[in-house]
Amino acid sequence: MSAPYIPQIRLYQTWLENERGLQFDTYDALWRWSVTDLEAFWQSIWDYFDLQSPTAHTAVLADRRMPGARWFAGAQINYAQQVFRHVGAAARAGMPAIVSHDEASLASGAAAREVSWPELRRQVASLALHLRAHGVVPGDRVAAYLPNIPETMVAFLATVSLGAVWSVCAPDMGTNAVLDRFRQIEPKVLIACDSVTYGGRDFDRTGVLLELHAALPSLQHVIVHSLSSAIDSIAGSARFSCTIAQNDAETAAFEPLWLPFEHPLWIVYSSGTTGLPKPIVHGHGGTLIVALALKVLHNDIGCSYAANSYGERYHWYSSTGWVMWNAQVSGLLNGTTCVIFDGNPGGSKERADWTTLWRLAAQTGVTFFGAGAAFYANCMKAGVDLATCADLSTVRALGATGSPLSIDAEQWGMQQFESIGTPGMWFCNISGGTDFAGAFIGGNRELPHVPGEMQCRLLGCAVEAWNESGEAVTGEVGELVCSQPIPSMPLYFWGDEGNARYISSYFDMYPNVWRHGDWLKVTASGACIIYGRSDATINRHGLRMGTSELYSAIETLPEVLDSMVVDLEYLGRESYMPLFVTLRPGVTLDDAMQAKLNNAIRQALSPRFLPNAIFEVPDIPRTLSGKKQELPIKKLLLGQPLDKVVNRDAMANPACLDWYVAFARDYAAKKF
Repeated sequence: MSAPYIPQIRLYQTWLENERGLQFDTYDALWRWSVTDLEAFWQSIWDYFDLQSPTAHTAVLADRRMPGARWFAGAQINYAQQVFRHVGAAARAGMPAIVSHDEASLASGAAAREVSWPELRRQVASLALHLRAHGVVPGDRVAAYLPNIPETMVAFLATVSLGAVWSVCAPDMGTNAVLDRFRQIEPKVLIACDSVTYGGRDFDRTGVLLELHAALPSLQHVIVHSLSSAIDSIAGSARFSCTIAQNDAETAAFEPLWLPFEHPLWIVYSSGTTGLPKPIVHGHGGTLIVALALKVLHNDIGCSYAANSYGERYHWYSSTGWVMWNAQVSGLLNGTTCVIFDGNPGGSKERADWTTLWRLAAQTGVTFFGAGAAFYANCMKAGVDLATCADLSTVRALGATGSPLSIDAEQWGMQQFESIGTPGMWFCNISGGTDFAGAFIGGNRELPHVPGEMQCRLLGCAVEAWNESGEAVTGEVGELVCSQPIPSMPLYFWGDEGNARYISSYFDMYPNVWRHGDWLKVTASGACIIYGRSDATINRHGLRMGTSELYSAIETLPEVLDSMVVDLEYLGRESYMPLFVTLRPGVTLDDAMQAKLNNAIRQALSPRFLPNAIFEVPDIPRTLSGKKQELPIKKLLLGQPLDKVVNRDAMANPACLDWYVAFARDYAAKKF
């Protein structure tokens, strides 16, 4: 008879009692300690995970300012070094580091591709030595244009092992969207693919790669993950396969550099409603320690370095353009096997198939299965029957994020697993963001599981719902804020002089308090419900895009005078994003014009950001200063009274509101 399973958060609490003499009767008491005695809590996380540094830190938190908090001053760390700690023990346990599939291999019934821990280390060392030979030093930026494949993980670890700064864009993004990101950070090296497959179709990305090379004068070297020979036209470029081929004494002796705790790790992008995407810089140490606390204590992914306990297989479907790719990679930090998939989770345009990821999980023995909330909704709508997807008995947890998960979709997932012999399936619903590479709200194996709710605020995250007066409220919807710093909050935005853009992005509404941009309700029990974005940012299935990027794509068309888009994501409602356009006289919004608008978005941004519908309008509502009134129109369409969301006297064109009021009435009546 096997021993009863003990959740990871219970093991941590037992450790606290034994090692610190701290005992908490409830999770709420544990959480309150973690957000009031920050130094003791984060020191406990450092010690619990036995983090290593060749030098001692002088203080856990040298400065509590937000922004500007300084964590673990004096400590040295390296993300790749923490990953490599597992090479010997995980290999002896017979566990691979990465298991991967793509559309073609999964459809053909082929075995998954596996990368062992020793092989992962060898490939990372080989590529790191290649980068170093081409002049890459700490602080240099290495940009990638790659899909969700093992090579991308290798490239990331090789980059950060040298102290260089990583940044990746997904290859479904068009040239302009990628350049809006990479031009800001001036990369020294570009690692890119020349083709990608998605939804059963092959897409040649050679043209994009050549355009990126021509438009990034900072590049000194290009590495191509190539499926063709066309890219040899880039002088001095190297094949990825050649850069990871080295296997000698030098690769065996390679060790990642020890770096200051707050040394830049990567640059990720999160868009506001105006301007270029925000190039957010996170540090090695803060990202690492927050990821471990989230993965182990809250997601209950239970590999243990200290106990040499390996065996978890962690899958969270993502493209490389979403921060959940970063979250997937972080599984390696505690010796977890990462199961990844490159392709469309819904099959192809010609043949929809929402069993794809479930068949992946069955074949590879996934234990933690995560995806965006929209994935589960699509499975439910498609009538997926998990009994047809082979053996899913290894799955013991489901994760969801990206947007609010509806009660219906969550109940569908639980009922499906009950029907195949796994009653009481745990949904670990989390809510966080690219902005701080982590989660504020998530799961706890020991708390009640109520569909439609997230179980708790995460340890170390002083999260509350605030009303317009800046007061914490319970049982009411308010702005999601975090009143104390956490280690993974941004170091800064790249190129942001004086932190002006950083401060305006998160601290403009409540000085020195992080405002996240979500609507939150904290229940009397401490559970949480996210109701969608409280700002005008687009959130399409977890991928955030600034409205300004979409406007840049379509307002260059000569037929378009003006435009506005709103994302009507909200709990309990179908995700719906209408695009409103004002066209030049004589131009009509016929099928050809709609196709032209959609194609402009598809080419400049990504197919993920195509609107649900396009409407021709007489005018776009603007303030007296000329700003588009996206948020008031969003609130109007979500059912709030017009006089509560907009001040006509502050508008340049108040007469146009009559059209939107009528549109809101029709939307509420589901007339389209």
